[in-house]
Amino acid sequence: METNIENDIKYREALRKVKRLKSFYTHLTVYILVNLFLIFANWTEIRAEHSFWSWQIWATPFFWGIGLIAHAAGVFCPGFLFGKDWEDKKIKELTDKYKY
Repeated sequence: METNIENDIKYREALRKVKRLKSFYTHLTVYILVNLFLIFANWTEIRAEHSFWSWQIWATPFFWGIGLIAHAAGVFCPGFLFGKDWEDKKIKELTDKYKY
C-alpha cells in the first residue's frame, strides 16, 4: 500500500509536469499570435515586393522557432540531454553540499 509520502511525491511530480506543459503551450500560443501579427503587419511590404520568402519576414519565426523547439524538447523529452537521473543526482548533490 502506498504511503502518504509516496502519494505526495507523485502529486508534486505530476504538478511539476503540468506546469511545464502549461508553460510550453503558453509559449506556443504567444509564438503563433505574435508571428501571425508580424506577417499581417508586413503584408503590404510582402505584396509590394512580390517576395513572400523575404528573410526579414521569416527571421523572427525561424530563430524564435529554434527556441520553441528547444522548449518542446525540454518538456516532452526531458532526459534527452542530461539523462533520466541527472536532475535527481544534482538535487541530492546540492542538498548534501548545503547541509548545515
